[in-house]
Amino acid sequence: MNKLYRILGQRGRVTIPYEIRCRVGFSYNDVLSFAVQDDRAVVIRREKICDEACIAQRKSSGTGPNTSTLLQFLDNLSAADQRTALIYLSVIWAKRQTPAADGAQELCAPFTDS
Repeated sequence: MNKLYRILGQRGRVTIPYEIRCRVGFSYNDVLSFAVQDDRAVVIRREKICDEACIAQRKSSGTGPNTSTLLQFLDNLSAADQRTALIYLSVIWAKRQTPAADGAQELCAPFTDS
């Protein structure tokens, strides 16, 4: 793939080019992490914060969320990952408080309304 250039906006925003998003599988509502690799490179990764909780939810025999499994999952995260999960879940909660204009659904079933 050839180099693709984008301009960093005044507020520090940049759009990840469509070709790259498709190639690496980034999609709407993905949680991305940023890590400085050296003085001139940043690694961007898609994080899967609630995957284990979602799998446990599907495997549980009950209809409600498996709260103990979710809490165990969160307890096993590092402090930084717990903070990231809190921010992510707070964003989802805030979106649920106001009706979405585009009708977008959340990625993780235990956190969506049925």
